[in-house]
Amino acid sequence: MRPEVSTKKFKSRRILYFTVVFFLIVLLGLCTEEESSDFFLKIYRSIDIYTRAYKELALNYVDTIDPEALMRSGIEGMLKTLDPYTIYMGEKENEEIDLVTSGKYGGIGVTIGLRDGYITVVNLLEGFSAAKQGIEIGDRIIEVDGKSTKQMSLEKVRQMVRGIPGTEVKLKIEREGVDHPIEFVLIREEIKLNNVTYTGFVSEGIGYIKLERFSRTAGNDFRDAVKELLMQGNLKGLVLDLRDNPGGLLESAVDVASKFLPENSLVVTTRGRRKDSERKYYSTEPPMLKELPVAVLVNRYSASASEIVSGAIQDYDRGVIVGSKTFGKGLVQTITRLSENASLKLTTARYYTPSGRCIQEIDYWHRDSMGIAKTTPDSLKRKFYTVHKRSVWEGGGILPDTVVEDTSRYPFIDELNRKAIIFKYANYYASKHKSIPENFDVDDEILNDFVDFMEKKGFVYEDECKSKLKELRSYAVSARCDKMVLEHIEKIEELLNIDLKQMVTKYRKELCTALRTEIVGRIKGEKARIESGISTDMSIQTAVNILKNEKLYSSLLSAKSK
Repeated sequence: MRPEVSTKKFKSRRILYFTVVFFLIVLLGLCTEEESSDFFLKIYRSIDIYTRAYKELALNYVDTIDPEALMRSGIEGMLKTLDPYTIYMGEKENEEIDLVTSGKYGGIGVTIGLRDGYITVVNLLEGFSAAKQGIEIGDRIIEVDGKSTKQMSLEKVRQMVRGIPGTEVKLKIEREGVDHPIEFVLIREEIKLNNVTYTGFVSEGIGYIKLERFSRTAGNDFRDAVKELLMQGNLKGLVLDLRDNPGGLLESAVDVASKFLPENSLVVTTRGRRKDSERKYYSTEPPMLKELPVAVLVNRYSASASEIVSGAIQDYDRGVIVGSKTFGKGLVQTITRLSENASLKLTTARYYTPSGRCIQEIDYWHRDSMGIAKTTPDSLKRKFYTVHKRSVWEGGGILPDTVVEDTSRYPFIDELNRKAIIFKYANYYASKHKSIPENFDVDDEILNDFVDFMEKKGFVYEDECKSKLKELRSYAVSARCDKMVLEHIEKIEELLNIDLKQMVTKYRKELCTALRTEIVGRIKGEKARIESGISTDMSIQTAVNILKNEKLYSSLLSAKSK
């Protein structure tokens, strides 16, 4: 007997229709003139099979199925076989894309994250309602508009806090050192995300600009920052910091690169599947900084638009790249609207730097027997040349001209950050000290207090050696090894027990820097936090030394340096 069809039947048929349209748009839109009739036949048959399977599941599965959720799961399953940047986007994801492109939203000026399972304020934007009315970094949000956040996802809380500018939102928070919840009534404002988060001089004549992202206004924001430096003093060199910048709009990357390169210089080329898909992007204005020595800071989290800018500057030998190898994202995404609340962001092209290299590191289209995407082996990477005939390579991100060791290579510091111990200690310290001196530094008293804090929080550090030993113990138990084997493993474990005081002594320099920066930021604000870290930031100091040494700067940009 055929089961009774619910009132959702019409809705599911409509969803089915849009699913078919979706496949036609995506698959036929990707086809080239060279595709054979057999290829189109495969498309037709695949759509027919998918449609029949969807219909049977939606109407005849033993339990009631949400047709929209089923469709989304089917699409997402298909897209998982491609690259991770090709995604289906519902209403929530579209809002995030709008935020990235426009660089503005309605909110109260907080960034939230999860810390020990609590929705926690991890950053504040100065000048907006949250900061002005007394919200502090480290505050735990326990209620939004009277609703407990205990079972809410981070995304749900973020949506509730954001809203139409001019409207109210009520927050109840818990704070370190305060024994009762604090309530706030905040007015939402239009918040413009700053592309440039810091502008200033880091040494005599050496300017510094921190570019955080590439939203639509990045080019204008960067221009304003350069003008500010030019007005402040005699600008003899510039450090452009693109570390941790995940990218953004391609056009904004071209706009920023245009400030350094001669007008009509090729900045980037994109090439898709079709022969006629190639598009070249050129600098569109006379450069603001025609001959000024430039150093660009990058790291493994510099991606996409950051790599377009640093790649163009490197290929033209316009500046020195300092830091560690970049992420290696050389793929271009295009957003296609499928319905009022649904879009498809799909990879449509690869981009190439002016020398002709594609810096995409991971090959998602040639996988191993386990289905895992592979990195391009060095033996298959092609060599290209800069204007000064320096060798540069494709397929592995942008390699810096001067390498500076990434601090994330210190596993103890990395583990402290991963478990938010430094973050939490800064909250604790700020609750006990409402002000700090101008020359604040971390001394033995603070370090000893930090050790006590780690122990109270139950922080346990396991290095890679001890982690591997635990795996060995687990294997020995499962394999029913002799008791003597387990006893020997236990003895080795005892020898490897890590004393936190010893680790603090071993990483004293790096830990003092991390603690000072976090504490200063918590008590004095974001600008002071950045300034406090400049003197101990090896990448910045390396860049400054290069810019002040004309001979060294020139040698790094000559053929013999690579």
